[in-house]
Amino acid sequence: MKITRRYFGRSLALSSTAAYSLAKAQEPAVQASGRKLGYCIVGLGRISLQHFMPACKTAKASQVVALVSGHRDKAEKTAQEYGVPSKNIYSYQNYNDIADNKDIDAVYIALPNSMHAEYTIRAANAGKHVLCEKPMATSVKDSEAMIAACKAAGKKLMIAYRCQYEPTNLRAIQLIRDGSLGTIQAIESANGFVEKAGEWRLNRKLAGGGPLMDVGIYSLNACRYLTGEEPSHVEGFCSVIDRDGRFSEVEENVGWTMRFPSGVVASCNTTYGANMNGYYRVHGSQGILHVEPAFAYQGLHLKAQIKGQPEIDEPNQEKDPAQFVREADYFASCVFENKEPKSNGEEGLRDMKLMADIYKSCNRSMGA
Repeated sequence: MKITRRYFGRSLALSSTAAYSLAKAQEPAVQASGRKLGYCIVGLGRISLQHFMPACKTAKASQVVALVSGHRDKAEKTAQEYGVPSKNIYSYQNYNDIADNKDIDAVYIALPNSMHAEYTIRAANAGKHVLCEKPMATSVKDSEAMIAACKAAGKKLMIAYRCQYEPTNLRAIQLIRDGSLGTIQAIESANGFVEKAGEWRLNRKLAGGGPLMDVGIYSLNACRYLTGEEPSHVEGFCSVIDRDGRFSEVEENVGWTMRFPSGVVASCNTTYGANMNGYYRVHGSQGILHVEPAFAYQGLHLKAQIKGQPEIDEPNQEKDPAQFVREADYFASCVFENKEPKSNGEEGLRDMKLMADIYKSCNRSMGA
């Protein structure tokens, strides 16, 4: 049965309630003291300047208090916008000096993949908590070293899997967990875009690999959180089609399949050669769930057709940087309330090991 647009308009708020209730439950309570977690932003690239830092302007429990950049002029300009004093601007050379700055509670690491491990470990040694962008690192060994360093220092480590805290993805998980789709049989997912020549992501030393390490990890992680299981078998395939010089160091395409202990089979694709509107489709014995876009910063859209029920059609009206606000404040709550982040270092490590297995089956290795 398909609901009319008039009915849909009246019922949209009600149909979305479960998703936003799930997300609301994970938002931190505002500290009675009004204190905010002081973030030091490590790397002033697109994700920092256009998403995470603007999020901190409206966050309840987060604020930007320090910057780390190799470009002093850029850092000075950014510091003025965020009210960061000049004394709280650091270079990569004097990064260790953050240990002496009590304004800094945590670092947000948004550097090229190969630099994640070094700057996480240095932050932990400086006595700071770490929120690190994904992928966690470029090798399993480095990922394990990051976890060990943070544990030794008694500091939190969270990997920035923002989709795990986002309402539409939480709604999808809920529909699966409550049995609405029946027995899950298969998942399909894809995510990709056309990467331009000269970008650091095409440099194997910096990126550690191609699209799997960048946008493919979204599909990999989604299949894990949708099923609530860890794959028992993975198999991958890599290729280069556009021989225009961009892919001399990293692969252009990766496709892989996963089998889960329950019997669910997932099929995923990622690429730097075509624009894919990141999505996943979950097939169950009682229905189909489709989320597209599923991984974007805004505009997410969930649809489901369930046997004997009206069609579910739930566009997400949140605007960027709402996902980053939720992520930043969630980590702040973990620090203030001394709780382990859901997407901790061990969660990042699980994806790293799976990606290593996918590359191995492609007769390739992950890392520089």
